[in-house]
Amino acid sequence: MVVGRFSKCVDEAISLVEFKIKNLKKDLNLENTSDKIRFLNEIAKIISKVENSMEKEVYIEKISKEYEISREAIYSEIKKQINSNVRTSKILERKAPRYNLAKRVDNNIDKTVLKRENTIISILISNGIQTYNKIKDKLHPEDFKFEINKQIVQKIYERFENGNNQIYDYTTLYEDENIINHITAIMAEDYEIEKTDKGIEDILKAYKKEKLISRRNEIVTILQDNEISSKESNTLANELNSIIIELSKIK
Repeated sequence: MVVGRFSKCVDEAISLVEFKIKNLKKDLNLENTSDKIRFLNEIAKIISKVENSMEKEVYIEKISKEYEISREAIYSEIKKQINSNVRTSKILERKAPRYNLAKRVDNNIDKTVLKRENTIISILISNGIQTYNKIKDKLHPEDFKFEINKQIVQKIYERFENGNNQIYDYTTLYEDENIINHITAIMAEDYEIEKTDKGIEDILKAYKKEKLISRRNEIVTILQDNEISSKESNTLANELNSIIIELSKIK
């Protein structure tokens, strides 16, 4: 009877797990490698929350067969997830670090710019290679104004360029505890982005607009110099005209 009751509980629990996984699967194409990796990562998050080891075994066996994912791969991701949770918990349990973000931020950096940078870092860590592929050609580490954010993005970009698809545990990327605490604070923020793609698009537009305005101002300054040649003046005037047209298209 005890075995029967346990089997019944396991069956019911599996149904709940399967419900979550089927909902997750709706938005993913498991024929696509990056989607399958993301699917595996999300499965691990769900199963890692199950405390009973016997139940875990049953879930892993069933999911492995149904979705044609090796048991070893599932075990590996669950282990990473559990280790990551342990590290994050330890960081959050620490006393407030002496490192004060507000004091370290350059007063010349606009709060809107800082929030934008933090948002990008949060999305990069959460979404992995998908976000990186969308922004890598349009947004570079040197575009970041806050020095710590520049260092963080540089390391994240290197990770993706070396063939990684996801940042499973950012605490292993850096030795500086100040940087780890800074990222933890970033990841704890709610940036109120309802749709990630739209959020990324808006941020890239903001960066593009900033660059265009900066170049426009630079050209205006150069054109005020009476010593530039007529040829250079015409070239810059044409570029300035193109920039003004481009700026008018950005809403």
